[in-house]
Amino acid sequence: MTYRRDAIALTTALRQGETTAVAITAATLARIEQHNPALNCFTTVTAERAIAQAQAIDAALAAGEPVGPLAGVPFAVKNLYDIAGEVTLAGAKINASNAPATQDCTAIARLEAAGAILVGALNMDEYAYGFVTVNHHYGATPNPHDPARVSGGSSGGSAAAVAASLVPLTLGSDTNGSIRVPAALCGVYGFKPTYGRLSRAGTQLFSASLDHIGPLATTVEDIALAFDALQGPDPRDPVCCDRPIAPVTPHLQAGVQAGVDGLRIAIAAGHFAQGMEPAVATALETVATALQVTQRVTLPASDRARAAAYLITAAEGSQLHLSRLRSCPIDFDPATRDRFLAGAMIPASWYLQAQRLRRWYRDQVRSLFTEVDILLAPTTPCVAPYIDQDTMAIDGQDILVRPHLGLYTQPLSFIGLPVLSVPVPQPQGLPVGVQIMGAPYQEAKILRVAAALQAQGVISASLTHAT
Repeated sequence: MTYRRDAIALTTALRQGETTAVAITAATLARIEQHNPALNCFTTVTAERAIAQAQAIDAALAAGEPVGPLAGVPFAVKNLYDIAGEVTLAGAKINASNAPATQDCTAIARLEAAGAILVGALNMDEYAYGFVTVNHHYGATPNPHDPARVSGGSSGGSAAAVAASLVPLTLGSDTNGSIRVPAALCGVYGFKPTYGRLSRAGTQLFSASLDHIGPLATTVEDIALAFDALQGPDPRDPVCCDRPIAPVTPHLQAGVQAGVDGLRIAIAAGHFAQGMEPAVATALETVATALQVTQRVTLPASDRARAAAYLITAAEGSQLHLSRLRSCPIDFDPATRDRFLAGAMIPASWYLQAQRLRRWYRDQVRSLFTEVDILLAPTTPCVAPYIDQDTMAIDGQDILVRPHLGLYTQPLSFIGLPVLSVPVPQPQGLPVGVQIMGAPYQEAKILRVAAALQAQGVISASLTHAT
C-alpha cells in the first residue's frame, strides 16, 4: 500500500474502498518495526490491540455500519497517557514497576470512539520535565531531520513519530511548551488548546495548574479533526471545562476561502522579539508578510511571567514526587532529580507571589485581546540543538539549552492561552516553527489563520522516511 502521510487521506482511502483498516495498521506496524530502532520514538507498541481494532472497523464497514471521522487512522500517545493493560511510564524508571493501567485515559477513549487506532506509547523527558527528550533511562529520541540533534521535548517522541512518517497523528502534553517546542524542531503542527478545554483524566500530571494535552499532526485539517474528537466535558477531570462542544473543522474552509479577512492580527514584540536566530526571524517575517501583518504589540512583563512559570512548575512538580525523592533519589534521571530537589526548596511566599503575578499577567493579556484577535510569535529561539549540546548563544550570551528552548512558549502556557505551532518550510536547513495564539476558547480563529497559510503554501510539515 502507498503510504499516505495525513489522517484525512488515510480515512478517505478507507471509506472509498481503496484499502482496509487492517492493511493500514499492518503497514504502520511494519514502518515502526523498521525505523524505530534508530528513531527511538516508541517505548511500547500495542500491535495486538491495534489489529483487533482494525478488524472491528473493517467489519463495521462491511456491514454498512457507521464509523467515526478518524476511522482507520493510526495514532500513538506520549507515555504518560494511561493505556489499559500497559504500565504508564511517564518516562521514569521508577514507574516501570507500577501496576498496569486498568482503563484507558479519556483522550484515547475519545479518539478510538472516532475510529482511530492506537498503535503504542512514545518516549519523553522523565516526568515531562524537559525540552529535549534525552531520557537517562529510555534513551534519546533524535530529530528525524538530523539524528545528531534533539527532537525537542518533553513530547519529543510524539513530534518525531509524526515527522518520521511513522504515524500521522499523536498526542502530547504541554506544561511550558512541551508540544510546541518539539513540533517546531521536528517540523510538524503542534496544538495546545485553552487550559481545561481537553480532559487530562488518565494522564500523569507534571504541574496541575499548567498542564494541557493536545495533538500533533501533518496538516491543519488533521489537527482540527483530532481536536473536535477530543472535546467535551469530563467528570473525571475537575478542571475540564463544561462549555458546549464547538467544532472547529467547519471554520477551516473559511480560512481557505476568505483568508483572514476581518481578523485583527499582530506580531508579539518585546520579549518575543529578542534572542532569535536569523532563520527563526525569517520564518516569522514570512508568515507575517503572507498575512499582510505589520502591527506589533507588546505583552507586558513577559520575562517576569516566564520566571513565575518556572517557580510554579518547579514547586508543583516537586510536590508530586517528594516521597520518591526521599526514598529512591538515585532512580531518577539526574537532571530531573536535581530540578525537583531545587523546586522542593522554593519558599511558599515565592510560589504565592508567582501566582499573584500570574493573575495580573492574565488580565493584562486578556485586555490586549480586546484589540487584536491573533498574535504571532516564534516558537523556539533556534533550530534543534545537538544532543550533546549544553549551551547555546542568545543575544551574544551563552545560556543553558534545556531550560531556554521554552523562551517564547512559557509565558503563553502560564495563562492557558490556545496556541498552534506551525512549521515554516526552510529551503535549506532544519525546521522552524511559528506560534499562532488567540484568546481563551478561540481555537477556531487560530486554525482559520493556519488554514489560510497552509492554502498559500507558506506552512507545511517537514516529513522524512516516506515509503
